Amino acid sequence: MNGPIRSRRVGGIFEVIIDRPKANAIDLATSRLMGEIFRDFRDDSDLRVAIITAAGDKFFSAGWDLKAAAAGDAVDGDYGVGGFGGLQELRDLNKPVIAAINGICCGGGLEIALSADMIIAAEHATFALPEIRSGTVADAASIKLPKRIPYHIAMDMLLTGRWLDAREAHRWGFVNEVVSSENLMGRAWELARLIETGPPLVYAAIKEIVREAEGRDFSTTMNKVTKRQFKSVDILYSSEDQREGAKAFAEKRDPVWKGK
Repeated sequence: MNGPIRSRRVGGIFEVIIDRPKANAIDLATSRLMGEIFRDFRDDSDLRVAIITAAGDKFFSAGWDLKAAAAGDAVDGDYGVGGFGGLQELRDLNKPVIAAINGICCGGGLEIALSADMIIAAEHATFALPEIRSGTVADAASIKLPKRIPYHIAMDMLLTGRWLDAREAHRWGFVNEVVSSENLMGRAWELARLIETGPPLVYAAIKEIVREAEGRDFSTTMNKVTKRQFKSVDILYSSEDQREGAKAFAEKRDPVWKGK
């Protein structure tokens, strides 16, 4: 696919590349396109895991396109089915997403990265929430970041807009790994291939449980799991894959997952 967002599929792996020079910033039209792309990924039973990255080696994404905003894009406009960047508000996305950060990742770009399940960063990647300088609020980051890293570090980023390099981001825990620029995509694909071979119904249950647990207490969430009140858990516990996992363990062999 050509245009501001490129994508390709290899087996069960789906790669999405933001390609909007110079800063891979995202306007309303691009956000809507990303939502459609990730919706199709969600709904395609042959796809197991996605990688989101960007073209070039300077910017992952500068986030909200301020030039488009100055030209008339409303900050509270229609971002599409998945919210800003296609991932933040996409309902029932029960498949793993890996973000491969290839450079500057700030503002809405960082919010997109935080919507992924794993973040791999190149050594030269940097992170910030500079929204205070443009008179707006990093809304999704204000909700998510204090739940991902220590409160005072999150507030430091939100209130001062200061930049973190990849090593500090890794130290505070919102980056899984830091690798060389040359190894970034190789490592992202290595992880994606590992996940591709895993049990898709279990991944779906994990993602739904984790997502729903974020706003509930432990006992309430655990009760919903044990009573099979999560759709993904109910499907898993009645599946061929559930029986195959137990059978493969007893027979001391690798399971063959069918996703059903």
